[in-house]
Amino acid sequence: MRIGYSFWGFLGPGIADTPDGGRSHRRVLVDGLRSRGHEIVFLQPDRDFAEAGTDFSDRYAWDVGLPGIDALFLEWRWRIPGRNTTWCGAAGHTCDLHRQQQLLDHYTGLRRTPTILWDKDRKLPPGDPLRSLRNVVVCEAALSPAPGAVSLLFPVADDVLDGADAEALAAQDRDLPLAYVGNQYDRDDAFTAFFAPAAAAHRHLVAGKWTRTEAWPHVRFAGRVPFAEVAEIYRRAVATVLLLPDRYAAAGQMTQRLVEAVLAGCLPLTPANIRGAGRFTPRALHVSDGAAVTARITRLSGIAGQREHADLIASCLRSLEMFRVSRQLAVLDDVLAQRPPRQAVAP
Repeated sequence: MRIGYSFWGFLGPGIADTPDGGRSHRRVLVDGLRSRGHEIVFLQPDRDFAEAGTDFSDRYAWDVGLPGIDALFLEWRWRIPGRNTTWCGAAGHTCDLHRQQQLLDHYTGLRRTPTILWDKDRKLPPGDPLRSLRNVVVCEAALSPAPGAVSLLFPVADDVLDGADAEALAAQDRDLPLAYVGNQYDRDDAFTAFFAPAAAAHRHLVAGKWTRTEAWPHVRFAGRVPFAEVAEIYRRAVATVLLLPDRYAAAGQMTQRLVEAVLAGCLPLTPANIRGAGRFTPRALHVSDGAAVTARITRLSGIAGQREHADLIASCLRSLEMFRVSRQLAVLDDVLAQRPPRQAVAP
């Protein structure tokens, strides 16, 4: 099939000043679809070239018109006041939302093109009319998606998982007891409850866009870092904390931070109130509050490099099996063939 793929972000490292978490998995999914024989044409502007100066034109195709396609795949965009809700040409305007609406009007509405809407941020309202269209399938990166939606997790390349070595990861020197990589968006409550108390007791680093930090004067915020430095921070850290917005936690939607941390050997402490927490990490890494995070980091720092440390990393790596790109592609195979989609993960 020829699939028109709409996303607002980057295929490569992109620029530092962007919240685009899709850089960790977008090419994995796209290349997986191509390996299944599909042709992919990107329908938003080529930001890799325009903003980062990275030329992927020898590998991928873009078309900002309305080309002929067999299916439309949308990484869902939503209203961001003052950014994509202003008129085209206004200062700070981005045209992602206008372009998405054009694609919906032409393909989904007028031509009744089969449409996959990947609501990666759980922003599509429950009563949105798109959910009731027969040619639209809504996907979410959650273990327990909204009624009628399909679980499509953020994919990890099979060969990356196959090559991960828990013993080698445990043997690496780690000079940071605690680190967090990610942006502030809707995470203040989780940060206050779990991360901030531990940061008062352990050396730490927070990388990402955090603009309101007055409540945590003791926390070291480093600002946004280039995408290539994310793995290096995790390789330095013994542990991180999986901080999720409430709408993610309630549905068991884990961000790419879990995968990035585990593949670097950084142990992900997991708030026990996340739905399906046991599917993501072993119980030994579950925490109920900031005091538990503080104590667990002390314990993990004491076993760094030992067999128990390697065993915990190995257990986390096993939990990543459900993110394999081959499993996500099986789900998309069914959706594109208009068959009832199989589950990417066992219930």
